[in-house]
Amino acid sequence: MQNLIKPRLAILVGLIVVLGIAVFFRVWQLDSIPPGLYPDEAINGNQAVSEPGRIFYPENNGREGLFMSLIALSFSLFGISIWSFKIVPAIIGILTVLGLYLLTKELFLKRGENVSCAIALLSSFFLATSFWHVNFSRIDFRAILVPFVLVFLFYFLFRGFRTRKFLDFAIAGLFFGLGFHTYISFRVAALLIIIILLFQRKFLPQIACFLILAFLVALPIGVYFLQNPQDFISRAGGVSIFAQPSPIKALGESLIKHLAMFNFYGDPNWRHNFSASPQLCFLVGILFLIGLFISIKQIKKSLSYLLLVLWFFIMLLPAVLTAEGIPHALRAIGVIPVVYIFAGLGGWYSYQWISQKNKKVILSIGCIFFVIVGFVQFSRYFIQWANRPEVKAAFARDYVEIGNYLNSLPPETQKYVIVNQSGVLVDGIPMPAQTVMFIERTKYGKPEAVYLLPENLNQIEIKEKTVIVPMKYEEGLFQELELKFPGGEIQEVKGIKSYVK
Repeated sequence: MQNLIKPRLAILVGLIVVLGIAVFFRVWQLDSIPPGLYPDEAINGNQAVSEPGRIFYPENNGREGLFMSLIALSFSLFGISIWSFKIVPAIIGILTVLGLYLLTKELFLKRGENVSCAIALLSSFFLATSFWHVNFSRIDFRAILVPFVLVFLFYFLFRGFRTRKFLDFAIAGLFFGLGFHTYISFRVAALLIIIILLFQRKFLPQIACFLILAFLVALPIGVYFLQNPQDFISRAGGVSIFAQPSPIKALGESLIKHLAMFNFYGDPNWRHNFSASPQLCFLVGILFLIGLFISIKQIKKSLSYLLLVLWFFIMLLPAVLTAEGIPHALRAIGVIPVVYIFAGLGGWYSYQWISQKNKKVILSIGCIFFVIVGFVQFSRYFIQWANRPEVKAAFARDYVEIGNYLNSLPPETQKYVIVNQSGVLVDGIPMPAQTVMFIERTKYGKPEAVYLLPENLNQIEIKEKTVIVPMKYEEGLFQELELKFPGGEIQEVKGIKSYVK
């Protein structure tokens, strides 16, 4: 009995440590890193306050509503703030690390509990410290729900294949249905599910339960798309390779770049990545390749390996089938879990091979390896990336400062924001204004300023002390303000220029 207790205790301690690391990487300095709030994030927070509970939000190219409902829940519990906004993706990211551990253990359980737990711990550690996943766990994009839903969907589905319990299939169906309320790239997971279920036809009653639950949960958004078919594809049509002059050439280029993104050239967008760096750090990238090679080699021997290989290539499709901003780490977010399972598998096989030489040496090397990976990833995200000026620009730090400036003014001051930045229109106002609006909400619960386009300056009514803040400095605009409202002055506070009358 003691021989069983010791390994289980070590595994439990290891899991607690990994989850502790996951929490630290996703919560530490959450209200200040990333150093800003991108308008695509801010609109989620604004609509979570003003229009909670919608199935779908067609504004800003269309967004499924589940993420906004979770944000609304957080605001109701903690109030409106940057922290309560960011804690939503952070918690989802932490739970995904736990889910990856459970899934990986389930997939390799036939190899013995100790081996499956070791591979699961390696995989979850790599995910816990992953720049790629940490970054999206601290940004309010609904896409972070995709890895979360996928790991729990396949955990309960494969557990159901083992236990034959209807409850496992029902929970898996619940997650499958929820997936359609997350992010457009999840939809290709239906192809992966179909293929896996075809190999498990012996579970017909349980599969029926799975599909019924999934259908019922996905039904509300399905009805919405039937009533609003123009929202089904949303922005995807405009960035598709099929919209390019040469679709075949665009497909080939996109495929090569996305296969190379893990080890050679990653997403160049500072908001998604340490610009153009590989999505995986060097050491983890090598283990990923080893795990991928082993899985492809073993694909005929186990449904688990078949799942992993199909998952990787199918969930890469949403990124591969687009031609804008490639390689694109956000559209490829569905492959994150399986990439780190491959890395965990590669780590286990590497350990097995090296330990044949000297077990004591490999334990020492392993400890050093984990420390190096953790430190490198911490430094890369929190020190190097977070302090880059490109990152501040990518997350619209200047818009946050405008919002902070407005909040610093006395409540009785009339405030106008001139939105002289371009962007998708939301209620007639370009998207960049969403950041300023949300920062106002953190103090007042709603925007206090009046937001106007430059051509609508005649709508400004000055009855008492008034502050007019353009979202970007334009000398001609200030000259126009001086002509329309003489007697005022241009003031600058912490880099924010405004016209005060």
